[in-house]
Amino acid sequence: MRKTVGIIGGMGPAATCDLMEKIVALTSARCDQEHLHLIADVNTSIPDRTAAILHGGPDPVPELQKSARLLEKAGAQLLLMPCNTAHYFYDQVAAAVTVPVLHMPNETAAVLRQAGIKTAGVLATDGTVRSGVYEKALAAAGIKAVYPSAAMQEQVMRLIYDGVKARSAPLESIPVPDILAQLRQQGAQCFLLACTELPIAFARLGLEKDCLDPTRVLALAAVRAAGGVPAAADPW
Repeated sequence: MRKTVGIIGGMGPAATCDLMEKIVALTSARCDQEHLHLIADVNTSIPDRTAAILHGGPDPVPELQKSARLLEKAGAQLLLMPCNTAHYFYDQVAAAVTVPVLHMPNETAAVLRQAGIKTAGVLATDGTVRSGVYEKALAAAGIKAVYPSAAMQEQVMRLIYDGVKARSAPLESIPVPDILAQLRQQGAQCFLLACTELPIAFARLGLEKDCLDPTRVLALAAVRAAGGVPAAADPW
């Protein structure tokens, strides 16, 4: 019996849609009825996670928990959070409900370990980088995390916030190839797109080679956990 999947969305709206599209694409189905039942709460009232972690901004936990409870009440039997930075608050969200919540960084680290990756370049928000959300998950899997320089990290943030969220800066104006080259010089064997806006940007730029998309990892893990039939063996 398949489980109903609930998505704690709105972080941001485009990333929520991206996850849903990937769940559909990664489900082997011949008709509507063979797809998973998805419920999404696109809660755009959830405060910015990076601002909360680094700058004392409004606490996102109450809204995250509110969405989780709403989805459980609506019938969700498995929850997903399509926001990497939000996993800093994972324990508090998971404690608010009785249904399982998949952990995107841990799922991603497991995929990298299975692929034999020893060093991964992490592209993420300042909140994810400085809070160690991915560094902890990767270290537990025996994988070294490397990051852009401070100057290049500013460009990563521009890509996320101006390029995708606000759409106020052309993606091509941001030196993404230079960021990747810098990470390769540090030994990165692959690039971890550890912010849910980044897979959207990289797809538009055509720079998906050697990249692992945690949104796709989460989507495939959700298909399996919910009892769907996966359309791919792995998320690469």
